[in-house]
Amino acid sequence: MITWDYFIYFAIAAVLLWATGAWAAWRNKTSIAYTTTVLGLLVFFSFILSMWISLERPPLRTMGETRLWYSFFLPLAGLSVYSRWKYKWILTFSTILSLVFICVNLFKPEIHDKTLMPALQSPWFAPHVIVYMFAYAVLGAATLMAFYLLFIKKTPMADEEMDITDNLVYVGLAFLTIGMLFGALWAKEAWGHYWSWDPKETWAAITWLAYLVYIHYRQLPRQRLRLAHWMLIISFVLLQMCWWGINYLPSAQGSSVHTYSLD
Repeated sequence: MITWDYFIYFAIAAVLLWATGAWAAWRNKTSIAYTTTVLGLLVFFSFILSMWISLERPPLRTMGETRLWYSFFLPLAGLSVYSRWKYKWILTFSTILSLVFICVNLFKPEIHDKTLMPALQSPWFAPHVIVYMFAYAVLGAATLMAFYLLFIKKTPMADEEMDITDNLVYVGLAFLTIGMLFGALWAKEAWGHYWSWDPKETWAAITWLAYLVYIHYRQLPRQRLRLAHWMLIISFVLLQMCWWGINYLPSAQGSSVHTYSLD
């Protein structure tokens, strides 16, 4: 039976494969980039699936478990961008960012047991969190694009690069919206109401609105692209606040329905 102790072996294998894919992309070895990146995704997902079987529940309860999904979806989002637009650097950036979250899990392991409180036993729980993690990964890729265009790229921005960034935001916000709808259905089943404006839900709404503001700003006839990129970076900071920063707010301690207890 696969336990958390085996994570480091799966993680090392996956990261080495993703790094090989990133190297191959820079060398214009497209077939190797695809093959090794996909193999890395399969290795990493096999650990997630093994944990799912071992825990007898979706590995989505703790922050460490959600970081597993985020570490998986980041290279997947990077591969999607590379497949569509052949951006050589995106596989490198997505691998590095995924490695950061993997290292957090290695250096700060959390308890992974079979216990799942009644509120999390809803059939809406797993799709809600998985869709959210995918949205976070895609929006993370959009943030990487914004950071690249702001601080790294030396030549003038091309329309295609802004189209890539916008398309990532469109996809990310769509999945964010679906995740919120799944969350509302889950909340109705677990607590009897679709929305309660508790701290977690309030920050989720703030994050959703921030990306919506970006999309509307991009439709204006006159706009400053640097401001648009900063809007994306700020929106991603709000997203991090919604994901894990909320746990450190005094307003969420004991009062939020998203702060679970095993008692």
